[in-house]
Amino acid sequence: MIKSMTGFSKTESSSSGIKVTTEIKTLNGKGLEFNFRMPRQIQHKEMELREFFRNNISRGTIFVNIAVDIDEDIPKFSINKDIVIQCFEELQSLRKTLKLKEKISIENILAFADKISNRDNQFDEEVVLKLLSKTIQQGMKVLDTMKMKEGQTILKDAINRIKIVQENIKQIEEISSNRVAQERERLRNRIAQLFESDEIDEHRLQMEIVLLSDKLDVSEECVRLASHFKFFAEAIQSPEPAGRKINFLLQEINREINTIGSKANDSTISQLVVVAKEELERIREQIQNVE
Repeated sequence: MIKSMTGFSKTESSSSGIKVTTEIKTLNGKGLEFNFRMPRQIQHKEMELREFFRNNISRGTIFVNIAVDIDEDIPKFSINKDIVIQCFEELQSLRKTLKLKEKISIENILAFADKISNRDNQFDEEVVLKLLSKTIQQGMKVLDTMKMKEGQTILKDAINRIKIVQENIKQIEEISSNRVAQERERLRNRIAQLFESDEIDEHRLQMEIVLLSDKLDVSEECVRLASHFKFFAEAIQSPEPAGRKINFLLQEINREINTIGSKANDSTISQLVVVAKEELERIREQIQNVE
C-alpha cells in the first residue's frame, strides 16, 4: 500500500458546554515518534493515545494537539458547602483540643480553598474523554484519506518512472545479446592485422573471447532485475505499508544497474544506464515520503 507519511486533520466535537478540538499532523520519519500537547487533566491518557496511533500509523513523526474549551456560561467557581461544614467542625475540634481562645473565622476556612472549591468540577472528564475519542476517530479518518490521496499521486509517478527503467533494461539486454558476436569478430580482425593468419593461436583466441564474453554478459543482472521489478509490483499492490520494502528494492535495482554500467563498453548502453539511474533517483526521493 502506498500511503504518504505527511498529512493533517482538524476535528471538533462538543457536548454539555464542552468543546474538544483535535489536530493531528504527520511528517516524514524513519521510525514512529510522538509529540502530544493536551490539558493536564487528560495527560494520563497519553499512553492509550500512543497505542491507538501505533495501530493506525506504521512510521512517521506524529504531532497531536488537543484543546478543551469550556462554555462561558458554565460556572467557573463554586463552593462545596458540605466540605466547608466538615472543615469548620474539624477546626472547632482542633481548637478545643488545643484550648485556643480565638474563634474560627472565615479566613481560617479559606486557608483550605483548594479543598472546598469545585474549581475543577467544570472539567467533566467523562464528557471530555467521550468527545476526545470521537474527534480522534474522525481526525484519523480525515488524515488517512489525505495520506491515501497523496500516496496515489506518488504511486502513479513511481509506476511511470519504473516503466522507463524497465524499457531501458530491455533495450540494454537486446544490445548486449549481439555484442559478444560483434566483439568476437572485432577481436579477430584486430589480431589478424597484427599477425599472419597462420600464426594466430586459435585456442588463445577462444580463451580471450570467453573472458570477453563474461565481461560483456549482463544476462544475470537482467534476470535479477526482472525479479526485483516483480517484487516492486507486488509491494505497491500489497495492503501492508510498503515504504521500507520499496526503498530496499530500489537499492537492489540501482546496484544491478551500476554493475551493468561498469560492464558496458558501449555508448548507447551507458546512456540508457544514466537515464535509468536518474529515474530511480526520482522514485527514491518520492518513496522517502511513503509510510
